[in-house]
Amino acid sequence: MPPTEKPTALDKAMATVCELCPVCLHARYHQKGLVYDFVTRIEEDVCPFCRAYERVHGKKAHERRR
Repeated sequence: MPPTEKPTALDKAMATVCELCPVCLHARYHQKGLVYDFVTRIEEDVCPFCRAYERVHGKKAHERRR
């Protein structure tokens, strides 16, 4: 999705799932380890919730939110 387009309501709902996902939460908080490596490998190709998170927040699912 080009950066000029706003995220849809579906994108926001799917991003919320990623925000509450225990695996992604762990990766965002700890920034290292097996879970972090797992999330960094699946987020772009496998998980639609991680992709929606990136579209809504402009950050990868494993990056810390500030």
